[in-house]
Amino acid sequence: MERNLDLRYVVIGGGMSGILAAIRLREAGCRNVTLLEKAHTIGGTWRENRYPGLNCDVPAHAYTYSFAPNAEWSSYLAPGREIQDYFEDVTDRFGLREIAHFGQEVDSCTYADGVWTVTTKAGMTVEADVVITATGVLHHPRMPEIEGLGSFTGTVAHSARWDDAIALDGKRIGVVGSGSTGVQLVSALAGRAGKLGHFQRSPQWIMPMPNVPYTEEQREAFRRDPALIDAVRYDPEYQANVLRFTAGIIKPDSEEMHIIETIVRDNLEQSVADPALRERLRPNYRAACKRLIFSPDYYQVVQQHDVDIVIEGIERIEPEGIRTSDGVLHELDLIILATGFHADRFIRPAVVTGRGGASLDDMWAKHATAYNAISLPDFPNFFFLNGPTGPVGNFSLIDVAERQWGYIEQLLDKVTSGECAEICVTPDAMARYDDARTEAAKGTIFASGCSSWYLGKDGVPMTWPWSYGHFADVMAKPDFDDFEMVKAGVAA
Repeated sequence: MERNLDLRYVVIGGGMSGILAAIRLREAGCRNVTLLEKAHTIGGTWRENRYPGLNCDVPAHAYTYSFAPNAEWSSYLAPGREIQDYFEDVTDRFGLREIAHFGQEVDSCTYADGVWTVTTKAGMTVEADVVITATGVLHHPRMPEIEGLGSFTGTVAHSARWDDAIALDGKRIGVVGSGSTGVQLVSALAGRAGKLGHFQRSPQWIMPMPNVPYTEEQREAFRRDPALIDAVRYDPEYQANVLRFTAGIIKPDSEEMHIIETIVRDNLEQSVADPALRERLRPNYRAACKRLIFSPDYYQVVQQHDVDIVIEGIERIEPEGIRTSDGVLHELDLIILATGFHADRFIRPAVVTGRGGASLDDMWAKHATAYNAISLPDFPNFFFLNGPTGPVGNFSLIDVAERQWGYIEQLLDKVTSGECAEICVTPDAMARYDDARTEAAKGTIFASGCSSWYLGKDGVPMTWPWSYGHFADVMAKPDFDDFEMVKAGVAA
């Protein structure tokens, strides 16, 4: 079947998903692809985050494009710098810089007369027939609202805006935040800091995961035989952990969740010798209610004499340091804010206007959503990768994005073949999906009684609430009865 390869595509975002979309479009022969990236280079979250101790918490060979294996990972869980280098290398290998425009933060996307007009804050305007929104989730840093933050006379740094020039050795350092970033920072800074305090609003359950370095002999074997890479990527134990995790999420009282809870509880009980410290590290919510933290050494590190676990709430920040609710002033030279991101923004604050003046801000007034995390009604030929309500958790988001791209390709086939000029989900299908997803999300482990970035402002988890197997099945073939397809020259 003859395809229209002259359609104009704009991919918004040069992180993992945007790179994937641009490569796949060009491999399909599309001749007019533009990649817009707000920063100076590609990489997304791996460009934004450079803090000490940063690494991936899924196996590196699983956090790799299926079509671009990498034999050079230095360890089972790759450090962030290597992941950024990998994305830079893939960008060069597939010739994406010739279609990439850096320093172009999207300001608006407007649909009219069958065309999307995309404008950037730098003044660039691009017209497109199709827009792929690959802006990701974790790129708008969340600054905590703590009294006196601006009065601190030392250095304040957000983990996502790291300055490599910050002095660390021998300094009195406070890390605020107990997610993956906070845990990684503490593990990396213990032994370097003169004194290190980990300020935790709530402790985290820690899943043990050894991070074994790869030897040069192993890397040479990976180079010679890519099947060895696939053996790690598709390792039955890793795949079983993914399935166990997703099964536990949707059925909090399942055997799978009980296994997870047993592992993390035993990790705490057997790793921390001091009973008082052990109780300070014990969460008061169920495992996986927040995103599980994977660490090979956190419990060992926090038992060192130069590390304090601080669970008393932060009352305020003073010029000399952090004052906690028990009245204690923790004197510090450096405060590191590992306080996460605004996870509900996605493409916002860009103003997105669909068919007939439909407003993305209005559509997302209650919560950010998209049908199967891909499409919205009245936003034709506008698709998300790793968008709202998609799967999130302790598995590879590259696998998620590749499955989503397979779904989007099938939608695009309807347009490139000439079967229609516009395609988007119908309002009825969107409403059915959102109602079913919201109801199912209320029964997941994420809604079992903790605060986390998974929760929307209505308290309902914003995530995919069904199994990963169901996600894979849904992505394999769209239900085109749920889509509105408009032919060229026919008013919607």
